[in-house]
Amino acid sequence: MRIPRIYHPELLSTGVEIYLNDDAANHVGRVLRMSNGQALQLFDGSNQVFNAIITEASKKTVKVSILDGKLSDHESPLNLHLGQVMSRGEKMEFTIQKSVELGVNTITPLLSERCGVKLDIERLEKKLQQWKKIAISACEQCGRNRIPEVRPVMSLETWCAENDGSLKLNLHPRASHSINTLPLPVEKVRLLIGPEGGLSAEEIEMTAKYQFTDILLGPRVLRTETTALTAITALQVRFGDLG
Repeated sequence: MRIPRIYHPELLSTGVEIYLNDDAANHVGRVLRMSNGQALQLFDGSNQVFNAIITEASKKTVKVSILDGKLSDHESPLNLHLGQVMSRGEKMEFTIQKSVELGVNTITPLLSERCGVKLDIERLEKKLQQWKKIAISACEQCGRNRIPEVRPVMSLETWCAENDGSLKLNLHPRASHSINTLPLPVEKVRLLIGPEGGLSAEEIEMTAKYQFTDILLGPRVLRTETTALTAITALQVRFGDLG
């Protein structure tokens, strides 16, 4: 049986006993039905992993003893920030989960003119907490030991106006550049993915004002969630650690 990987939100150290937080304890105790003496692997977001043994387990609480820890770096050399206009239903959750698996470092949900998601502040905050849990779960599954940041929702133009030294990319069906024609090397990318209905003409003009480069993925029209993952994969092959 594969040893479960569990995220702990506080810094860990060897030779101590700790209680897992409520979410982790529920998963270990109720879902996995693990018991005393069984092994876990913990990580705290510091790019380390820690071997641990369960010393106390119930359906509500799980206590573990941390045996040893080591650096375990599975991060891509490409720093990738995804700006995703929010999509409906489970599509946004799917995009977050898979983009974390593919190595994205930061995800910012965006509001645009044709965004099909209309939520009040309270529901947006609940969504944000849910998306953060999805990112953590994806790290537990894929072996990453740093948790990507899922930022609060912001407007498209506010996000586009940010300048962190990244190469800014926007997908456009009539672009003259492809990812393979972008010059090497590239260490930081800010990737914009529009809504299901695409960006408006005014929004596309706005991205040009903020020095975004239009790129073309291929001859077929892709759904927004397919577009994000295809572009991330192509960028990781070109500048990161895939392939």
